[in-house]
Amino acid sequence: MLEVIRKRRSNRKFTDREVEEEKLKAILTSAMWAPTSRSTRAWEFVVVRDREMLEKLSRATHSSKFLKDAQVGIVVCYDNELGYRFREDSSICAEHIHLEATSQGLSSCWIQICDAGDPVGSAEPFVKDLLGIPDKYRVQCVMPLGYPAGELKEHTEDEYDEAKIHNELF
Repeated sequence: MLEVIRKRRSNRKFTDREVEEEKLKAILTSAMWAPTSRSTRAWEFVVVRDREMLEKLSRATHSSKFLKDAQVGIVVCYDNELGYRFREDSSICAEHIHLEATSQGLSSCWIQICDAGDPVGSAEPFVKDLLGIPDKYRVQCVMPLGYPAGELKEHTEDEYDEAKIHNELF
């Protein structure tokens, strides 16, 4: 597992190579295996492959422009009537997407949607309206997927910092 974590980097540049269905299914399976508070499994996903829709979604925030170049965008949604730990459950699920994408030889990058936008908070209503997401759902993020254009720098052992570890008391 450490090897996958070492390789996982945020990436904003993708090739034109399509993401294979079996890889996408493995990524979505990993997301559905993410733990949730009280096992509510309240997340749902909108998988976007349509180039025109990816381009529209890329306008959600000032930081999401690169989404138009991804092959797939996974929109992580959360049913607030079913679950009650929106941020935690959705974030863990998104990290599973990051890690399995890396394991499959793909790359990704978190695009914050909830509480993001200009003005702050405008991204979520924009995405919900664009994709027809019902009111009871929140949108945590969009996870663009694709094959990386270029080599991604791996994490190194030098990043381990013993000074950040406190035993028993801070």
